[in-house]
Amino acid sequence: MSEHPPDLPETVGEGPSAPVSRAGGSPVGFSELDLALVDALQAAPRAPWTRIGRALGVDATTAARRFERLRAEGLAWVTAYDAAKTATVAYVEVRCRPRAFERVSAAVTAMPWVFSVDETAGDFDLFLSVAAPGLPSLGRAVHGGIGALRGVRSTRTRLGITLYGEGRDWRMRAMNPAERAGLGAPGPTARPRTYSTHLHDRPAPQDQALLTALGADGRLGYAELGARTGMSEHTARRRLQRMMRDGDISLRCDLAHPMAGLSTMVVYRTSVPHALLERTGNALARLEQVRMCVSVSGPYNLLVLVWLHGLDAVDPFEALLAERFPALEVRDRTVALHSPKRMSWLLDEHGRATGRVPLGLPEY
Repeated sequence: MSEHPPDLPETVGEGPSAPVSRAGGSPVGFSELDLALVDALQAAPRAPWTRIGRALGVDATTAARRFERLRAEGLAWVTAYDAAKTATVAYVEVRCRPRAFERVSAAVTAMPWVFSVDETAGDFDLFLSVAAPGLPSLGRAVHGGIGALRGVRSTRTRLGITLYGEGRDWRMRAMNPAERAGLGAPGPTARPRTYSTHLHDRPAPQDQALLTALGADGRLGYAELGARTGMSEHTARRRLQRMMRDGDISLRCDLAHPMAGLSTMVVYRTSVPHALLERTGNALARLEQVRMCVSVSGPYNLLVLVWLHGLDAVDPFEALLAERFPALEVRDRTVALHSPKRMSWLLDEHGRATGRVPLGLPEY
């Protein structure tokens, strides 16, 4: 890898399965049915359209057609990625020289092992989520791959330890109780998952091929999965069902959250007494505003990322934190200005998916 990557990220398309945002014009957002559809797919990302439609009170063709519109316009998409236990994950705060900000943001967005990028307003300029095979590789990648970029003033790395909740656990909560019951899916749940400090056995080539195909379109049918990965439909079905059962794959439905009314993302660095850490992390992950909650290394042991309906929702949310978690101390709040990348998907200024940089581990 060169010391100074190209200024602009190279968008990697995924053929007809990659959503492409509509160019120009006023963006069209979500209807109530669209939001309920996204909610249903968050709860059951690969459920048949007959089951999704029945729960929402529409026929299967309508459900499939509406989601295809959302996907084609980059408003919603289903993706897949490795489970948390398979890699070392860290969160990197980057400070840039003012004139170099756009160049640095574009360079890190192009890096496959930097799976999420947020441009922020606070005491750092970029908030990065990164993955590596292990601790030594992580250090070399951050210092040699990010820290060496022209225009980077400093980096600060916080190692992810226990993940209490993430994007796959978050729900839009747009379905009513009857619809959720009809779907037969549980409500929002999150289970603690511990990140790895070293590289576990990588998935077998066939499993990796399934992960790659489902990363581009998590709803691919088994016949097409087989065709894309060079295996039979039966083998694709059997291997994927085993991966899902064993927790080796994460599936989620994502959306252009600013266009769904969730215009404000805030990253909180907080502290909680260690004796209360697990209980607090689990409880925070169940709050409807919390998109991610993870314990991390460093002086502030709990990192919390939230989606809110606007800046005027920040104070009420923090009042809620103070009421429910009196032992929790908010040490810093950082507002995201724009998220050019989320879980390998490239996003435009409205949060719509425009392409994808498939996830890969750093070669350091």
